[in-house]
Amino acid sequence: MTMNIESTANALAALGHPARLSVFRLLVRAGHDGMLVGEIAEHLDMPLSTLAYHLRSLKQAGLILQHRQGREIQTVADYSAMEAAIEYLMQECCRGI
Repeated sequence: MTMNIESTANALAALGHPARLSVFRLLVRAGHDGMLVGEIAEHLDMPLSTLAYHLRSLKQAGLILQHRQGREIQTVADYSAMEAAIEYLMQECCRGI
């Protein structure tokens, strides 16, 4: 995955909200299996409607992937997207003018 200034800014903006950062941290800790939406809500003590809003923002920023499993939705952190954003910052933002 290749990032540019706009996609990196979108990813960082999505993580700039405490609730979304908490969701993303939880998903990273959950590993490659991720978590069901209901499990995320339970762990973070967050109403499903509020969680849905934050998940939508993270998904639009490309930081999570979601897959339907029957009636449930499995949510997984997109490690390659996060790594690409960090790589972009390191290569494009931290080098000399």
